[in-house]
Amino acid sequence: MIICTKKMDYPFGTQCQRVQNQMVKVGSEKERAAPPLCVKAPASRGLLDAVSQQMTLHPQYLESFLRAQHYILHMDGPLPLQYRHYIAVMAAARHHCGYLVSLHSAHFLRVGGDPLWLQGLESAPARLRLLDHINKVLAHRPWLVARSHIQELLKTGEQCWSLAELVQAVVLLAHCHALCSFVFGSGAEGDTPVTPRVRHGTPPGYCLCDAANGNGAAPLPSVTPLDRMPRRRSLDSSYEAVCLRERLQKALEEKERRGEHLLNSQTHSLTDTEEVEEVACAADPSRFITDPEFGYQEFARREEDHFQVFRVQDYSWEVHGFSLVNRLYSDIGHLLDERFRKVASLPSPREPDLKRAIWNYIHCMFGIRYDDYDYGEVNQLLERELKLYIKTVACFPDATRSPPCPVSWAPLKPDEKVHVNLLIMEARLQAELLYALRAITQHMTS
Repeated sequence: MIICTKKMDYPFGTQCQRVQNQMVKVGSEKERAAPPLCVKAPASRGLLDAVSQQMTLHPQYLESFLRAQHYILHMDGPLPLQYRHYIAVMAAARHHCGYLVSLHSAHFLRVGGDPLWLQGLESAPARLRLLDHINKVLAHRPWLVARSHIQELLKTGEQCWSLAELVQAVVLLAHCHALCSFVFGSGAEGDTPVTPRVRHGTPPGYCLCDAANGNGAAPLPSVTPLDRMPRRRSLDSSYEAVCLRERLQKALEEKERRGEHLLNSQTHSLTDTEEVEEVACAADPSRFITDPEFGYQEFARREEDHFQVFRVQDYSWEVHGFSLVNRLYSDIGHLLDERFRKVASLPSPREPDLKRAIWNYIHCMFGIRYDDYDYGEVNQLLERELKLYIKTVACFPDATRSPPCPVSWAPLKPDEKVHVNLLIMEARLQAELLYALRAITQHMTS
């Protein structure tokens, strides 16, 4: 074990530029040095490469992102690998992100997951179905997460969750929700074989007219994937998707009659990569959600007046959230913290204070306020079109395949546009974590 001193430096947090000396535990060198699997994986093993290529414009950030994601999905933790990828499917489905649903469905099968679960949420184990409510709330209205939700999942019984399991699940849900925003914002959702659907209403002032009709905003050519990977099969037609689902159903019925699973976790009876990918592509995001009309609503216009504004001076990431999550889920606090600091340290895409304005504006939309920040800067630094883009990607990522493109983006370089999408992703991730970790803290101190 190595003991070191850590400097906590958060440009976006309350009481900015705070330096705290903490004695922190550093994991083994072998574990921290292990290269993320998704870096080595060939393009044919999944669609994540399209997202990673967007982030290669900021290699320092990409390294921290992949390290954290690899740790959550592959390294030691209380949840089995099948659960992790299925939870990722559930999280991505809330935003009808076929890109991530297909990706994690394929990974779910490769690690020995039961393909019957991919028929829909009702086919999954009861323990996983219990996560549906907190998944829904975290994805769309995280301010509704309460101590009662945590207690319900932790109560005694065969289907109860341990605190360590729940923390890992919450981190995974928040990670995937935020990644959905990046996928839609960067245009990578265009690579998915599953057509996204318009759900959860429309952002105020935003037209869903198709750009092809000349009425809507055009796609973002400079923030679409830089090097799209060709797909071996095109599933753009609904007919072909239906055919794949029928093939899956027939294969399942035949295997059930023989008393076997389509994919055995020990012998991997399906060894053909293409067949596994076809099964995964047949997974419709709508199968994994309930209450599809539940979506984001304006925090400032909400009907639940008893939900107060979340004030960061009362519960912040650097003072409260970091230490709690790192204690309950070893080392993940350091990895998440590195992501937040890396995105904050990237060169500003114009005004020096623009990064903080974007970060605080996103938190404000989720009910989080900083007492030491002048919110007048948001209107001064963010043009209306840029604010509309940020709000769409952060709160309504699946509203359309082509988020409204701010005219002011024209002179920006590709790396600056990706930087904005990274800020949106990380700010949303931290917002969800703050609400979930505060509820867990309230449960532990009650």
